[in-house]
Amino acid sequence: MTYSLRKKPPGVETRGGGGGVKKAAVIVLFLSMVAIGAVYLAAIVSGSTQVWSAWVVAAAISLAMVSTMTLGAARTGKPNGGLGRLIVPFALVLFILLAGFALALTLPSESEPLLLGVPRRAAIMLYGIGLLPLLILPVAYAFTFDEITLTEDDIDRVREAAKRATEN
Repeated sequence: MTYSLRKKPPGVETRGGGGGVKKAAVIVLFLSMVAIGAVYLAAIVSGSTQVWSAWVVAAAISLAMVSTMTLGAARTGKPNGGLGRLIVPFALVLFILLAGFALALTLPSESEPLLLGVPRRAAIMLYGIGLLPLLILPVAYAFTFDEITLTEDDIDRVREAAKRATEN
């Protein structure tokens, strides 16, 4: 049995609200991918990279990462798309990513001192962009677990929908 992406499966009820967050996240993700593709296309056509290309890719990667996190956490039928207090850590991660990329792109490359055993720009990429969000997000999810997980009513609705689907 196949379902259309636009139609809900039989027996599944959706509550209003929250769809705008998912729609916005999909749009931002799509535009980020288009921007990255445009940078690659410009590099292929011109035969070299431009100064602006690194900035566009840095912003697009940051936005794509946060929009993907938003898609994973958003729940239809809840205020603010079900994100609740996760909006703050998501905004913090976006800021960290954008600031980390900007710092790595603006620092001079000649005779870089070592920071935690690696060159400064590499340390920013590894520890700031790679590791720091991995420390923030699990803690944020742990603090908001009760708000964003399924309620007993949600589980009952899923069970009823599965029961109706198997009967049909």
